[in-house]
Amino acid sequence: MRSATPKVLHSIGGRSLLGHVLAACADAAAREVVVVVGHRREQVVRQVADSLAIARTAVQAEQLGTGHATQVGLEQVAATHGVVVVVMGDTPLLRGQDLLELAAEHATSKRAVTVLAAQPADPSGYGRMARDDNGELLEVVEEADATPEQRTIREVNTGIYAFDLIYLRSALPRLGTDNAPGELYLTDIIGLARADGQQVGMAVMRDPVDTEGVNDRVALAALGAVLNARTLDRWMRAGVTVVDPTTTWVDVTVSLGRDVTIRPGVQLHGATTVGDGAAIGPDSTLDDVQVAAGASVVRSHASGAVIGVDATVGPFAYLRPGTLVHPGAKVGAFVETKNAEIGPGAKVPHLSYVGDAEIGEGSNIGAGTITANYDGVSKHRTVVGRHCKTGADNVFVAPVTI
Repeated sequence: MRSATPKVLHSIGGRSLLGHVLAACADAAAREVVVVVGHRREQVVRQVADSLAIARTAVQAEQLGTGHATQVGLEQVAATHGVVVVVMGDTPLLRGQDLLELAAEHATSKRAVTVLAAQPADPSGYGRMARDDNGELLEVVEEADATPEQRTIREVNTGIYAFDLIYLRSALPRLGTDNAPGELYLTDIIGLARADGQQVGMAVMRDPVDTEGVNDRVALAALGAVLNARTLDRWMRAGVTVVDPTTTWVDVTVSLGRDVTIRPGVQLHGATTVGDGAAIGPDSTLDDVQVAAGASVVRSHASGAVIGVDATVGPFAYLRPGTLVHPGAKVGAFVETKNAEIGPGAKVPHLSYVGDAEIGEGSNIGAGTITANYDGVSKHRTVVGRHCKTGADNVFVAPVTI
């Protein structure tokens, strides 16, 4: 990734790569979740704690391969029997349903090991699924150890597995390092299981993109685009109009009501919610903003704000955290607000800064009005009462009450 940020903490769709994987674990109702961490683990540990309450972390001090990582993680698992699913932390399109289907197929087949396979357009970089003459899974051959013939195999290992917990605990100590990097390969358990007379097999993903990992910024952007397209598709089928999906970006954490209209050039991030019949855009960015039914936001940027029923914002408005725009109120062109309350039906139509202020119901603030809220040491509040009218080009040097 060529980054100071650990790979799994890079984000698409409003969550880190790891956050998406943990969300899939939560959707699958996993009883225990253990995240194995290593390089620059402090940041990752914080992310785990913030993402999923039941998740624990296990430290892999030396990166000695996937088998070793699984050994380290298994030490934190309290269960004594059942199905263990091992996943990679950089597969953001993985869904809880995928994990449930894998676990169900594994349990039904009574296997010791089930490998989740896929058939991507380009198999390079992946371990290949080698079959015997009967078509049964023989082994997974890592690309570094594969022969030229084996590298022509299109079926690849996704790095996602289901194991019988009892068998996994017995097999891990028997892994060896007879491979090119000298690591403990988790895939070697397949050979051990076959030698032990255990059942092994594979399940195949319907869409290989769901298990693709991220190894560089190109893949990050590509999977981000896939996730965004899926998110928009889901909302459009739920009754949202997206005028131009190619220029619209909506995080997976955003909530949209029915008959919402999203015009071109819109980005909706974080915990943003948009109520029924509201219209956003064009060219607007909302971050953790609550937009009520029937409101309109045009060519504006808002963060940490609340916009009431039938209120209008923009064009070219900037709503900063702590802004509350009451129902029917207007924040117009080239207006910046911060920690400000714009009362019901009140209007700040244009060219104003309203900071640390309260504008009462029905009041009208003239063009070029500034609330001078900072004296160089402290912030002070301006209060404009109900049904007041202020002319153009005023400076209210707080504290002021009108």
